[in-house]
Amino acid sequence: MKNNIEAFDRLVNNLSKLPGVGNKTAGRFAYSIINMDNQDVENFAQSLLDAKNKIKYCSICGNWTQNDPCKICSTRDHSTICVVKEPKDVLAFEKVKDYGGTYHVLHGTISPLNSKGPDDIRIKELLQRVNKDQVKEVIMATNPDVEGEATALYISNLLKPLNVKATRLATGIAMGSDLEYADEVTLSKALEDRKSIQ
Repeated sequence: MKNNIEAFDRLVNNLSKLPGVGNKTAGRFAYSIINMDNQDVENFAQSLLDAKNKIKYCSICGNWTQNDPCKICSTRDHSTICVVKEPKDVLAFEKVKDYGGTYHVLHGTISPLNSKGPDDIRIKELLQRVNKDQVKEVIMATNPDVEGEATALYISNLLKPLNVKATRLATGIAMGSDLEYADEVTLSKALEDRKSIQ
């Protein structure tokens, strides 16, 4: 969406860099921003800067936080760890309110096609936590796709000699789907019906 107004076009271009935001949607966002009063635009811009500058990764679980360690790692039971791919997956599980353990964010999955191996994600940190915190169960909650399954299997094989129960979410979540789009009931059921990884 070109308007031949440099500032508008630059705003649309930057907004369209967000995932799922095409040119038309970016144009609608740009019109809305232009119609805001100056104070609202300044607050909006400041919230973007604050989020970028103040949010960091928790040194324990790898989730987003403003304080290190994060609130979940500071207050929850460490005997159970739910392993997820991205911080947004933690947000999906927290909506369910059925889980009282901690998380471990891998920041990716094993994907040879994308040149991502086990050393490129936070598997080593997970094993350190398992050894240090007397963990009883590790729930593999990576996406039910090829990379997620390969990562879950790889990690479960590393956990076997450590005498830790490794479970996988039940198949209430469809193969090939992303956890962030699953509703609370589906996630809750998948968590409840998790099973051991062979």
